[in-house]
Amino acid sequence: MLTTMETTEPTAPTMRVTDAISEYLTYRQPQKPSPHTLAAYRRDLHTLLDHIAHTERCRPDQLHIADLTPTLLRHAFAAFATDRAPTSVTRAWSTWNGFFGFLVAHNLTDGNPMPAVSRPRTKPHQPKPLIGEDTPEKLLTALANGCRRARDPWPERDFAVLALALLTGLRSTEMLDLTIDSLGGRPGERRIRVHGKGDTTRSLPIEPPLEALIDTYLATRTTRFNHTPTSTDALLVDNRNQPLRRGGLQYLVRQCYKHAGIHDRVARGTLVHALRHTFATRLAEDGASVTEIMHLLGHAAITSSQTYIDTTAAAQRDAARSNRTYTALRDLTDTPPPTTG
Repeated sequence: MLTTMETTEPTAPTMRVTDAISEYLTYRQPQKPSPHTLAAYRRDLHTLLDHIAHTERCRPDQLHIADLTPTLLRHAFAAFATDRAPTSVTRAWSTWNGFFGFLVAHNLTDGNPMPAVSRPRTKPHQPKPLIGEDTPEKLLTALANGCRRARDPWPERDFAVLALALLTGLRSTEMLDLTIDSLGGRPGERRIRVHGKGDTTRSLPIEPPLEALIDTYLATRTTRFNHTPTSTDALLVDNRNQPLRRGGLQYLVRQCYKHAGIHDRVARGTLVHALRHTFATRLAEDGASVTEIMHLLGHAAITSSQTYIDTTAAAQRDAARSNRTYTALRDLTDTPPPTTG
């Protein structure tokens, strides 16, 4: 039987879950997660709460912290996982684990039940760069040689955006957060200051070819809008001189892929992230160390960066294995072909 609030200041076990979620999200705001991250927290918390309420045949705002037993959470996560990818379920599990960590730390519950709730095993993250050795060059050549089809074409902006992504490996949110002031240093030695995940910052070098593209884009921006941007203005803008947003960036990148004829060389669901993965994969192929990749990509854990090196090593071995001379040598030495997997 669900309890009801009898006082305006309930004890911890009778605090409503919806109120606790609101306090948790407020608590997370000073830690400066991105708006997308906060929205994901809110979505994961309330979606699962809806499953629990459905199981208990009540409204979500009738549930209290004391109602969230390990058994109830296990059933709710099982229902939640029926039509979702393992990565989505794992992310929701992590969100609820963080939520209960907050409740325990603030004496709103005695313990965290999430260790009793199983989470699906997910496959290790695999990079998904643009497919094809010459694809990045084909993309840049197409952007350099002509305008993509658009009602109001702006080739200098498009070229700068795609080159920036390919040559810095920035995440979508990091690109959108850049301001004019993010660029600094003397000509030929300029760097870009990036505000990354976890309220961290890193400084990335900008080489002269990319510097020239950005300068050209900024010059056309001043001419196009008859306005010189200030240091706090967004670096990347749309055709109305408004800060470029997530949907606008994804549309721009998708249209540039189509213009270059490489839309079939992009892994499904990657878009901007394919450019980041291409940047990292080429770093690994060209001999960058795992610590260098970690710094340039803004990874918090070295294991994320190591994936690119491991993947590259596997690709190199596959290429060597396919050498026709190896086939002849196997025939001469009666060596069985290697197994894959």
